[in-house]
Amino acid sequence: MVALVAALHLAFLVLEMFLWDKALGRTIFRHSKQQAAATKVLAANQGLYNGFLAAGLIWGLYLSASDPESGRGASIQLFFLTCILIAGLYGAKTASRTILWVQALPAAVALVLVAWS
Repeated sequence: MVALVAALHLAFLVLEMFLWDKALGRTIFRHSKQQAAATKVLAANQGLYNGFLAAGLIWGLYLSASDPESGRGASIQLFFLTCILIAGLYGAKTASRTILWVQALPAAVALVLVAWS
């Protein structure tokens, strides 16, 4: 589940950094050409942050696989999943309710699973 959340955030990076003003990006985010052009730099910045979140999860997965006894990987995963959950809840409240289902819910499920493991 953590790998799925990381993959989602890598997809968000691609969408926001490279496809924001392309037909696919405009369709997904429901922006006009003018809106996409006006917000392209902001979206790219947001995409970069999503990439950092994905990198943190991948780092945590790597540490869990390479040194499972230390618990460091799980701690890192918990931190980044909590960040993603908070960002998803905030985004759902301020930007689009869809973010609740696409970002916050997968992070919450992964968070629970990592905490229980």
